[in-house]
Amino acid sequence: MFDYIPITYLNDFIFCPRSIYFHQLCEDKDQSLYHRQAQTNGKAKHETIESSSYSNRKNILQGIFVYCQKYKLCGKIDLLDINKETLSERKAQIKVIYDGYIFQLYAQYFALQEMGYKISKLNLYSYQDNKTYNVLLPSEDSIMMQKFENTIDAINKFNFEQHSDAINIQKCLNCIYEPLCDISVC
Repeated sequence: MFDYIPITYLNDFIFCPRSIYFHQLCEDKDQSLYHRQAQTNGKAKHETIESSSYSNRKNILQGIFVYCQKYKLCGKIDLLDINKETLSERKAQIKVIYDGYIFQLYAQYFALQEMGYKISKLNLYSYQDNKTYNVLLPSEDSIMMQKFENTIDAINKFNFEQHSDAINIQKCLNCIYEPLCDISVC
């Protein structure tokens, strides 16, 4: 059980629970040793958020650390437009809206609410094609909210040594940690 869960783990866990272990193992290593081109490109595009240089407008919060006490989640937000009450999670390219993307938004949303910010809109933004995808608020989507809470519970209960889920070859082929993984079939 984690003292807190990094917000990025929500997406990573859904992709493959084992990736969290490898992420921690490689955390202090040179990312060029294991990142593929897609990760390198995504990190470069995200740099304006990380450096808080995306916007100099006072109503735009960018890249700030947040913590959600209720779910014990910690991480950084991408963008919050305070005036428009809109929280955005930015991705290099969105071909499919994965649950993990939405869960990252939910985590940021709940943390910001605990901090006193009002948020009435959530969206995902795709850099490559300049598209915005609206996401329902947690209170408007009970099914997704239940999946969010179930994922947090599953992360807290996960036992690496007992993990024996079926291998998804497509995920293995796209995993940056595939060369390190002992259950990969690639």
